[in-house]
Amino acid sequence: MKLKFLLAGIALALSANVFASSAAKIEERSNEAIKTFHEQIDGSEVFLSQAAGYLIFPRVVKVGVGVGGEYGEGALRVGGKTVDYYSTTSGSIGFQLGAQAKSIIIAFMTQDALRKFQNSSGWKVGVDGSVALIDIGAGGSIDTNNVRDPVVGFIFGSKGLMYNLTLEGTKFAKIKAD
Repeated sequence: MKLKFLLAGIALALSANVFASSAAKIEERSNEAIKTFHEQIDGSEVFLSQAAGYLIFPRVVKVGVGVGGEYGEGALRVGGKTVDYYSTTSGSIGFQLGAQAKSIIIAFMTQDALRKFQNSSGWKVGVDGSVALIDIGAGGSIDTNNVRDPVVGFIFGSKGLMYNLTLEGTKFAKIKAD
């Protein structure tokens, strides 16, 4: 039943034709999102350079009318270069109405965490691994000395990091981009 609602929400979002399907478009949007992330968060360039790899989802759209679906496409980068493309999906049930767009970065801080992710056939937050969401302090910077989790995430929009959001239940799966 939950899958049915998720698929209905995703179909609604897809019908709005808001998603990239080409590798070139995913790359362009990913580069823009990384640029925004670096402009808004001090220390983010050093942080991402220390990661074994990271996923960047430049545009994740959530649409909900009673039930909601969320979908986005992005790139897995290792050494600053794209190695694969992924989708992210999530669903929810409850009082909701409207749409929201956000960007997500998931950083794999160890080679082991990256390897486990890459070897999975579909990775679900809370089941296959956990993601520690980073809350930026008042200074708006990342203190790399305090990040100890193997997988960390950032959810941000055009106005900076978003708070009180979760990735629990979000699924990431490899896709083919044209």
